[in-house]
Formats: sequence, structure tokens, C-alpha cells
Amino acid sequence: MTPIRVLLADDEPLLRMAFTMVLETQPDMTPVGEAGDGATAVRLARQLRPDVVLMDVRMPGMDGIEATASIVADHPNTRVLILTTFDLDEYAFAGLKAGASGFLLKNALPEELLSAIRCVAAGDAVVAPRITRRLLEAFAHQLPGPNGTADGPDPRLDRLTTREREVLIEMAGGLSNTEIAATMHLAEATVKTHVSRILVKLELRDRAQAVVFAYETGVVHANGGRAPTT
Repeated sequence: MTPIRVLLADDEPLLRMAFTMVLETQPDMTPVGEAGDGATAVRLARQLRPDVVLMDVRMPGMDGIEATASIVADHPNTRVLILTTFDLDEYAFAGLKAGASGFLLKNALPEELLSAIRCVAAGDAVVAPRITRRLLEAFAHQLPGPNGTADGPDPRLDRLTTREREVLIEMAGGLSNTEIAATMHLAEATVKTHVSRILVKLELRDRAQAVVFAYETGVVHANGGRAPTT
């Protein structure tokens, strides 16, 4: 198995060293570089093409949010994990909107860090759906209106079947695939297929982005309300 290549971006050298020591204990991971600011992270991502970037947000010069947006735009196969102090931090919200695949608390246990890296490297989102929903609700005032844009509903919604839209609503409501399967009386494998098709049709990177999309377009609202599925 090819090791997961990880780029570390944080302005605290001791934290980068600690993360590096943890990564080096894993046979399926390898740290490929370190950056102390966002601009360096963008440059190294371009040079090294890492699978995962651990991205701090409060760095000198270009911050981690701007760096995340740049990396995600230029390197679709690179996943970004935002490093934050609080799980309901506005920076974590901004990171998800910029295209990060999730966020990780800086005081996470080593096994949580390793699990998160493996998760996003495999193409999934690291943040539990319920936490993502709480985060979006906390900063709902920063989301667009119910139609998503001033030009009307996002046309990508028309690509979804009624069943796919129902699955999207359950995803945004914080349910796992297993819970969606039980709620909708479907096989879990069927739910996974629906989730994969939703991501392809909506041109989204992962589950975290699907939840953000559902809130931005008004498919679900911060108060738990749902738009019609027809």
C-alpha cells in the first residue's frame, strides 16, 4: 500500500514536530513537508502533491482559510483538514465553506488524528455529520438565503431524483449511512450508492460539502426545517 502523504501547515514548530512524530510511527503514513504559513503551504502542496494537508487557520500572512481554498481549487485530489481549538469555531465553519473535508481539534488524541487522516484520504469527511450540522446552525447567519443565490435555486438540485434528495436531507440532518438506511427502510449498500451519486451529480468532494450545500441551497434550514422534495 502506498503511504498517505501528509503536509503539515502550522505556525507552531513544536506542534508540527509532535504531529510528525505521531505520523512517523505509522507504516501507512509519511510526512512530506512542513509549512509555517499559508503561502508556504500552497507552494508545498503544488510541489509535493500530498494526499492530506493538516491546516492551521491562524497563521501569519496568508491564513489557513485562503490557503485551503487555493489548494482545493488547484489540487482536487488533495484533502484538507482544518486544525482548530474549538469544535464550534467560526474558523472551522469558514474552512468547510472553503472546501476542507473536515476539521480536527488541536488537542485530539493521536489515534483520533490518525483516524481522521485515513478517513479523508479515503475520500470521506472526517467530521461527524451531527457536529457539522451544529457548526452550520451556529453560523447560519453567514449562509445565503433559502434560494442559495440571488439568481434562484441552484440548478444542480434538478439533477437529483426524489429519493436522492431525501437522502441528502437525512445527511444534512446528521444521520450516518446506517441511520439513513434504518430511517428510510433501505439497505445500507443502497444508501452508500445514493450518497456516491449525490456527490457526483452535485459536483461535491465529500459528505461534509454535501451538508454545507444542503444548508446553502435551503434544502434544509438551520432551525431543522426542510424544503419540499418535489
